[in-house]
Amino acid sequence: MTSRPNQTFLEGVKSACTGDPRATFVLLGNFEVETEWAGDEIGLPSVGGGSSAAVVNRMDEFALLLAGKADHVVLKSAPDPGYLAYLEDLGLELPGILVADEQDPAHTVSVDALRSPRLLAELTALAREGAHLLPHGMSALEEELCGRTGLAPALPPAALTKSVNSKIYSRRVAAELGLPQARGWECETVDQFAAAAEQAARSLAAGRRIGVKDAFGVSGKGIVVVDEPRRLEQLVRMVTRRAERTGDPRLAVVVEEWADKDADLNYHFTVGRDGSVRFDFVKEAITEKGVHKGHRMPARITAGHAAEIERCAALLGARLAADGFHGLVGVDAITTRDGGLLPVIEINARSNMSTYQVGLQERFLTDGQIAMARQYDLAATRRIPFGRLRERLDGLLFDPASGRGLLVNNFATVNAAAAADAEAPRLDARTHQGRLYGLLIARSEQELAELDHAVAEGVRKETGNRD
Repeated sequence: MTSRPNQTFLEGVKSACTGDPRATFVLLGNFEVETEWAGDEIGLPSVGGGSSAAVVNRMDEFALLLAGKADHVVLKSAPDPGYLAYLEDLGLELPGILVADEQDPAHTVSVDALRSPRLLAELTALAREGAHLLPHGMSALEEELCGRTGLAPALPPAALTKSVNSKIYSRRVAAELGLPQARGWECETVDQFAAAAEQAARSLAAGRRIGVKDAFGVSGKGIVVVDEPRRLEQLVRMVTRRAERTGDPRLAVVVEEWADKDADLNYHFTVGRDGSVRFDFVKEAITEKGVHKGHRMPARITAGHAAEIERCAALLGARLAADGFHGLVGVDAITTRDGGLLPVIEINARSNMSTYQVGLQERFLTDGQIAMARQYDLAATRRIPFGRLRERLDGLLFDPASGRGLLVNNFATVNAAAAADAEAPRLDARTHQGRLYGLLIARSEQELAELDHAVAEGVRKETGNRD
């Protein structure tokens, strides 16, 4: 396990991905890249859910606070001027901001970029200066963007990146390395799924729950939690009939016993082109029904679990390097109620939500403080300018002097689903759903809880249009 104490997190990523800690990055927040990877895969039938594409696609703004001053970030549209002023007031040195010629809320930033002649020309000019593209994750779309602009890819090819992000890969690598994991089965055909279901039915009969997950599911999508054999039998019938109708027996899912979870964890490491592995951190993950909601830091785990997680990161990083991967990796893990640790629920060989918090942590989080990355869901009937929200949250936003408050790290998701002309409330206005993302910093658990409650109430009052 390598350590570069004199490097910032970003410099370490640049060293790992390019060999040069001073390399210029063009960052691209193509969140839920799993949708592209899953394009030619066959998973569970009719399993959806999750958030609107408009909101998810504006998570691209997270990349703004991962980039350095000399870097550039590609966004679907320009950030709210009031939000940029807020970040500059905090003393943050922002990267160059490149914006798509036009943005479609239903499209990822990668699709918008590929349809933007002016932006493509700007990226081509950066490519001539030696810039590298660092997307959230590498798919065929980002490869096309590199091909059309000449940007050097900071990550491995899409086919390789996809292969190491499959939940089937995660289970097989954990088994190969002898790492404990929930009892389960990897299925690549309908027949394998039917056989796994027969064994899983015995677990259900013994009172355990079963999870069936698409190999490239993300954020609670592509997962079915099964409590009774009848539901499992129904899934087998559905995929069997589909295979008979299409003549295609493929299926990419994993079947797992549901572990007796105590806490969710996410640990993060960076794999270098030279095979080196840098352990970055471990955080407590906040989830609801399998959907990510935030992080708590530092993680409340034992010293023994912390040491074991670092050991697992070294093993997994070496294995990923052997398969040709380099770049950022986040691994989901859990502690169990009997004091155990399952260190590999799934490997996410891409940027993770936790990745985008590090710049703010390095700048503002000091020893003895605690922090929580949080999302605040909202519903509003108008677009909300950042300046108005800043007034509403006056006294709650982060104050460098006190070292306490909320650091907003994505504002674009607040208005992502709003109609373009929804500047003022109207009686016939449709409600749009959005999210405010931020990092809460406090000195104690009680102070953190009080701050969280106060911010949630402020957001509720503002978006509920109540004074």
